[in-house]
Amino acid sequence: MSVAPELAAHLDGGLTTLCRCWVVHRADGVTLGFTDHDRDLSFDGVDFRAESGLTARALEHTSGLSVDNSEAMGVLSDAAITDAEIEAGRYDAAEVEAWLVNWADVAQRHLLFRGSIGEIRRKGARFEAELRGLSEALNQPQGRVYQAPCGAVLGDAHCGVDLAAPGLSTEVAVEVISGGKHFHFSNLANYSDRWFERGTCRILTGTAAGLVALVKNDRLSGSGRNIELWEGLRASVEPGEIIRLDAGCDKAIETCRLKFDNVVNFRGFPTIPGEDWLMAVPSKRASASGGGGGK
Repeated sequence: MSVAPELAAHLDGGLTTLCRCWVVHRADGVTLGFTDHDRDLSFDGVDFRAESGLTARALEHTSGLSVDNSEAMGVLSDAAITDAEIEAGRYDAAEVEAWLVNWADVAQRHLLFRGSIGEIRRKGARFEAELRGLSEALNQPQGRVYQAPCGAVLGDAHCGVDLAAPGLSTEVAVEVISGGKHFHFSNLANYSDRWFERGTCRILTGTAAGLVALVKNDRLSGSGRNIELWEGLRASVEPGEIIRLDAGCDKAIETCRLKFDNVVNFRGFPTIPGEDWLMAVPSKRASASGGGGGK
């Protein structure tokens, strides 16, 4: 991206008034701005706070698809980036922009980097966050996988199921929670056993609001309903706070037909032959059609 003529003229002038600004867009909707200038700046509706303790190493752009060589470094503080927020995963995969700015005229600025936060490492009261460029997405597997289970995510554009439809989700107050991952409800027996298994648990209120976890187990018992998450929530959830539970899907075609009435959008291949059939040799004794029988 070329530098705007006004900023280019300022750079060519010899005496410059430059600083760097970073804006972080978290997945929970929070936007934070930081600058290495000695006073606060504002542009694009974002306030960039001075003395926030956030800096970045020099950006190295390559022509390949490797991760850009850059790290954001900062100091944990209650006013900016807190230890609790990092532990809760608030900054995981957050979007980042880095700008070169003329602090005497913030309209003169140039976007140096756009990407996301990768691995975050803590060192006492400091942290280091890996910055990943936009090309990182090209390193991820693309396309469909030919397999028997459905390849869509429940509720996404390929699936088409509306999780806001009656019966597919519920908002409920936390009654008992232990270990950050085990919930017990005495008044949630109006859903079938394992209804929320493989679904999502979204925290709506409290200090953990905005966090999302996956449901590992969902069992009905004589005393109520027990729900276990795959991983413990990394922020405190207290009784009385509200969570939302979304129905789960095991990706089987029978579940798609009977639970969601959505088999028309099923994205799997339930009749694809298995590995045993593909390795079978010709035989006169039994069928080798892949639909059962001999090999």
